[in-house]
Amino acid sequence: MAEHAGRRCCLGWDFSTQQVKVVAVDAELNVFYEDSVHFDRDLLEFGTQGGVHVHEDGLTVTSPVLMWVQALDIILEKMKASGFDFSQVLALSGAGQQHGSVYWKAGASQVLASLSPDLLLHEQLQPSRTLLRVPPSGISPWDVMPPGDAGKACFSISDCPVWMDSSTTAQCRQLEATVGGAQALSCLTGSRAYERFTGNQIAKLYQQNPEAYSHTERISLVSSFAASLFLGSHSPIDYSDGSGMNLLRIQDKVWSQACLGACAPHLEEKLGLPVPSCSVVGAISSYFVQRYGFPPGCKVVAFTGDNPASLAGMRLEEGDIAVSLGTSDTLFLWLQEPTPTLEGHIFCNPVDPQHYMALLCFKNGSLMREKIRDELASSSWSEFSKALQSTEMGNCGNLGFYFDVMEITPEIIGRHRFSAENHECLRRRFWPPEEHLTTETSCRDGELTAHSFPGSQLFTAHVASRFYLTLK
Repeated sequence: MAEHAGRRCCLGWDFSTQQVKVVAVDAELNVFYEDSVHFDRDLLEFGTQGGVHVHEDGLTVTSPVLMWVQALDIILEKMKASGFDFSQVLALSGAGQQHGSVYWKAGASQVLASLSPDLLLHEQLQPSRTLLRVPPSGISPWDVMPPGDAGKACFSISDCPVWMDSSTTAQCRQLEATVGGAQALSCLTGSRAYERFTGNQIAKLYQQNPEAYSHTERISLVSSFAASLFLGSHSPIDYSDGSGMNLLRIQDKVWSQACLGACAPHLEEKLGLPVPSCSVVGAISSYFVQRYGFPPGCKVVAFTGDNPASLAGMRLEEGDIAVSLGTSDTLFLWLQEPTPTLEGHIFCNPVDPQHYMALLCFKNGSLMREKIRDELASSSWSEFSKALQSTEMGNCGNLGFYFDVMEITPEIIGRHRFSAENHECLRRRFWPPEEHLTTETSCRDGELTAHSFPGSQLFTAHVASRFYLTLK
C-alpha cells in the first residue's frame, strides 16, 4: 500500500478493442502502477469475442458502450482497494481505438454533470430497466433504447460501431461522389472514404435509424467519450483522432461543411468544435473527487486515438518509421507536409499541430495471429515457435495470406495459399496432396503453414509500405 502513496503522478488510460488499461507514471517517467480489464475474460456478460460483436452479415462489428464504462469502474475500484493515492494525480489523459463512435442521448449531459459518488458510473449511465444486449447473431445494433428507459439511459444506441466494421460501402460512395471523387476527399480529409471511418458510420445511422440520430445530443469518438467520463461533460474531439472520420479538413483543422452535409443534418452541433491534441479540456469531475479522492485541480488532457498516441509515445521525429503490432497492425511516420493518396491515411500530428502523420492500417492483426496459433499449435506460442523454427527459411517457396475479416490494404478477404510453383492451394494443406497424408506429413503441413503466416503479414506490410512511401 505504501508503494502507491505520496507519489505525484499522471495517469494514462487506454480504451482499446480488447481491454481498458491504466498506467501511473511519476515525475521521472517511471511506471509504478498498471492494471487492465480484459473484456472477453472479465466481462463475460457482454458476450464479446475479441472485444466486439461480429454480426450475421460478417461486415457489421460493434461493441457495447456500457462494457467500456463498467471496465473503467472495475479498474478504479481495484485501484482504490489497493490503496492507490488518487490525491497525488496531477493530470490524466489517454487513448481510444480509432474510428469507433458513441451516441449520447439527449439529456446525457445533465446526467454526467450530476453523478452520485455513492454509485458506480455504469449504474448511472445505463437504462433504468435491464439493458438489452446485442449478441453476434442478434438484432440490429441500430435499435433504439426502449422509450420507457428515457430516465437514466444516456446512449441512443447500446452497441456502437468500431473500427472493424465494413458495412458502410454505400455511404462511402455517396460521400466521395458529393465532394468530387475519392482523390478529392483524400486531399480534403487525408483519406479516401473508408467503411470504418466515423462520418460514414454516422451516415449509416442517420439513414437506417433517423429516430436514434434525432435523439442524439452529442457524438463522441471512443477517445473523447472516455475523456467525457472523467470531465463530467462532453469532451471535444481532438485534431488527430478527428482526422480519422472523413470529416475534418486536415489543412485548416475545421469540419468540412461539404462532408458534414453529405453524412447527416445538424452534424456540426452534435460533434462540437475540434481542439489541438495537447489541449487541457478541463478539470476532473467532482464525482471522481468525492468517490476516489482525486484533487479538484486534476487536469484532463484531451484523449486521442491509439495510433496517434503511439506516435507520441514512441517520440518519433521526422524520418522515423514505426510498426505497431496489435489488434490491428499499423505502420506510421512523421510528416511535415501532407500528400494524400488513395491508399493509406494522413492524420494531423498529435504532438505538433503544424505537422502530420502518415499511417497504413492492417485489420487482420493479433486476432488473426492468435486464431492461426490456436488452429495449429493448441493455443501455445511455444509450440507455434517450434513449428516455425523447424521449417527452413523461405518456407520452401510456400506462401499464404490470411484475411478472415475484410482487409483494408489490400481490400480482400479469405485465406489464400500458394505453392512454390505459384499454384493456389484450395485445400487447407499446402503439401502433400490430402490423399497421401500421414501423421508425419500432416505435422509437416502445420509447420509450413506456421512459417507462411508471419511471413505473409510482413510481406503484405512491406509491399504496401513501399508503394505508399514511394507516393510520399
